[in-house]
Amino acid sequence: MRRRDFITLGGAVAAWPLAARAQQSDRVRRVGVLVSAAATEVEYQGNLAAFVQEMRRLGWSEGQNLRLDVRWNAGDAVLSHTYAAELIGLMPDAILSGSTVSLAALQQATKTIPIVFVSVADPLTQGFVSNMRQPGGNLTGFSLTEFSLGGKWLSLLKGVAPGLKRIAVMFNPGTAPFFKFYAPVFDSTAGPLGVQVVTLPILTESDIEPALSEFAREPNGGLVLVGDSFTRLHHKEIADLAGRYRLPSIAPIGLAVAGGLMDYGPSFDLARHYAQAATYVDLILKGAKPGDLPVQTPTNYKLVLNLKTAKTLGLMIPDGLVLAADQVIE
Repeated sequence: MRRRDFITLGGAVAAWPLAARAQQSDRVRRVGVLVSAAATEVEYQGNLAAFVQEMRRLGWSEGQNLRLDVRWNAGDAVLSHTYAAELIGLMPDAILSGSTVSLAALQQATKTIPIVFVSVADPLTQGFVSNMRQPGGNLTGFSLTEFSLGGKWLSLLKGVAPGLKRIAVMFNPGTAPFFKFYAPVFDSTAGPLGVQVVTLPILTESDIEPALSEFAREPNGGLVLVGDSFTRLHHKEIADLAGRYRLPSIAPIGLAVAGGLMDYGPSFDLARHYAQAATYVDLILKGAKPGDLPVQTPTNYKLVLNLKTAKTLGLMIPDGLVLAADQVIE
């Protein structure tokens, strides 16, 4: 599952004429960055550092020929729109967008400034691009996952907890506008599995515990997180509450490490994701059009199991699933 994280960029880069790749004006170029995380998050500081380091390797250094304007929206949809307008007002040469909600805000604010996105689920289905190989317009970047994964999450939970009757899907409508694309997948999978899907939309941190507490009033429940930036920021709290209310849980990435039961999602290093985005920003600053750069997609997926959590919940993970896991937390 770990042979490659994303389709290599070599073909896309090689296709560009030498003159375009060599072009680099002496003037300072301005790049905006909209990160869907809090500025205090160590992981995302590292992601941004990876982007900066790769830009430097490609010949772009802050204080010399590059200026970075970074905004952190802390997973807040309202802040995303505020900062998107602010960044557009600075007239950057390109913008790096760190999530679906950030991209949606930026797309509404400009149709001309080049935008490179990361961590966006299925951009074709969401309508951000019209074609993955040649997206057209001012957007390109790196797709995070496909909505068909929703069915896999339900199946994995049912497989390790056969007694499940109800599965809650928690998300923040503000940071998960893409939930509507998961809904039909959940509906079509739930029936054959013999489970009922219950949606748990939350808007603020204070909504999390009441929502889980109310859901857990009935037994045999499980929990799915769809991977929006708000719930990701609160993985630890959600994992702790899922344990307290005895809810087997799954998310695309990061929940098992925080104490949840499982993760299943794209296998990639997010810092590398940001570094790869720098390659596209570099091409754009040297004359490439974003609409001519193919959207990159994940090629491998990763399963993480938390056996400690499974034991606490009284669950026996099948040996075959343990052997198939890419990472086991004990």
